[in-house]
Amino acid sequence: MSVEEWVVTLSTPTYIILIGLEFLLSHWQKRKYYDIADSVTNVYLMLLNMGLDLLLRVFTIAVLMFFYQYRFFTFESAFWYWFTLFIAEDLVFYWLHRIDHTSRFFWAVHVTHHSSPYFNLTTGFRSSVFQPVYRFIYFIPLALLGYKALDIFLMYSVTQIYGIIIHTNYVGKLGFLEKILVTPSLHRVHHATNIKYLDKNMGMVLIIWDMLFGTYQEEDENEPIEYGLFQKEIKRDPFNVVFHEWISIFQDMKKAPDWRTKLKYFFMPPGWSHDGSTKTSKELQRELIKK
Repeated sequence: MSVEEWVVTLSTPTYIILIGLEFLLSHWQKRKYYDIADSVTNVYLMLLNMGLDLLLRVFTIAVLMFFYQYRFFTFESAFWYWFTLFIAEDLVFYWLHRIDHTSRFFWAVHVTHHSSPYFNLTTGFRSSVFQPVYRFIYFIPLALLGYKALDIFLMYSVTQIYGIIIHTNYVGKLGFLEKILVTPSLHRVHHATNIKYLDKNMGMVLIIWDMLFGTYQEEDENEPIEYGLFQKEIKRDPFNVVFHEWISIFQDMKKAPDWRTKLKYFFMPPGWSHDGSTKTSKELQRELIKK
């Protein structure tokens, strides 16, 4: 069993315990943080994502091993190897995540993670099903910097554990940590459909990237968070929950006057329209500021 498999095996009982406790607490307090059908959908999407990831794993590792041959650096210190891998991979994830939000082609993949009107620990498993098809491309610079393929995937698995457990309404703001880590409060903002919160807090573990690149937003206690999708509600059958945004893209392309505009519906930010009938998050936020 690989180290990555050990990480998954050891973390699974922890997830089960935490989810069970959160579910029971939500039920006792009548907070309605959970919906059984929605949680089953989360598991379904996770299994699809994991299955595709496993199917592609040999190929993705081979690609990273190929680029590792041409690495720019060789680390002599194990500490600096793992520490810098953590920093570099967290930065890579930030840009992967940001592009998933700012190009509709990739948003069509990532939107499944945001499509739930609930926010709980099982939401962390609501995976972007087709992300393994292209995620490894973002890891190529890491291989060129001197990080081994298996170590890259191991670090991703470890940081994913943190990325899952921050999906909770039961942890409030954490003081000075709000300026260092992606806390549950900051990640609630990320999942919100409130206009001021759209496309904010893209990091996995460290919030520094959002602060550096202008996507940081604290949770405003005077503005209750609303979860789900901004523009519409969707049918939650197994097919539509994965492909609904692709269907919307092709419907929008039919309205486009020419092929150049049709392509823009693929690659411009979500909400972009040639006739102004829908707006991007930045356009909506500019309008909000003017009010």
